[in-house]
Amino acid sequence: MDISRREFATRDGLTLVGDVGGPIDAPTIMLLHGGGQTRHSWSGAMRRMIGEGYHVINFDARGHGDSSWSEEGDYSLAARGADLQAAIGDRRPVALVGASMGGMTSFYAVGMGQAPQATALVLVDIVLRPAPAGVDKIQRFMQAHAGGFASVDDALAAVIAYNPQRKAQRDASGIMKNLRLHDDGRLYWHWDPRMLAARPSAEPPTWTEELLAVSGRVSIPTLLVRGGKSDIVDDEGVAELVRLVPQTEIYCVPEAGHMVAGDSNDTFSDGVLDFLRRIRFGAQ
Repeated sequence: MDISRREFATRDGLTLVGDVGGPIDAPTIMLLHGGGQTRHSWSGAMRRMIGEGYHVINFDARGHGDSSWSEEGDYSLAARGADLQAAIGDRRPVALVGASMGGMTSFYAVGMGQAPQATALVLVDIVLRPAPAGVDKIQRFMQAHAGGFASVDDALAAVIAYNPQRKAQRDASGIMKNLRLHDDGRLYWHWDPRMLAARPSAEPPTWTEELLAVSGRVSIPTLLVRGGKSDIVDDEGVAELVRLVPQTEIYCVPEAGHMVAGDSNDTFSDGVLDFLRRIRFGAQ
């Protein structure tokens, strides 16, 4: 399967690094990862989508992975939405598939008209008002390791402690894609810590008011993929999303937590691809 590395220039001079694959003239799926993650979190889903004949663009968000960090510390929804438009370019039609922070970015970009080519939206375990207890848990995890790790095993142990259901996945090579070795000999998460310096900043970010303000302008077919064991999406958040964006469909992955694609990639991919087929994505 031919997947190539590509760079995208943002309007404020940053470089976004992504992986691109699939037929160049096919409908495009844009994959947007969650905060603190990298594009590699979508590796399995990307291969599956390319195998189904789609063109797929999967990029590291600003401040993450191999993409540039903002010198001004601008990690706002407006900046992330503009980055999405830069990565889309003139491609159409486009389906946006965003996990947590990436889902909020996608929703905001659609509502603000920053992604006019988008004809489908998939929100992966995120709603407009995430459950406070789950948000606090993620924020504590991201803030707890500012001093880095002495070894890959220490980082892996921290991830397992946060998400015990992933205990079987002890893949050091996988977690190294999210870490970088600094001059002090310690390993650090490869995202800009300034994202945590001020709210809205953490993962999921507290961008509720901005999302509510644009919700009335999100009219394209929308799917919420919900992790059955998630502590981020609760029934109240789902009900509010469906009330404000009534065309929203719900697809639950019972065995998954907040990291739906990583916890149960096959079931996740099945649901997203079925949704795209049913709405005739690419045939409009």
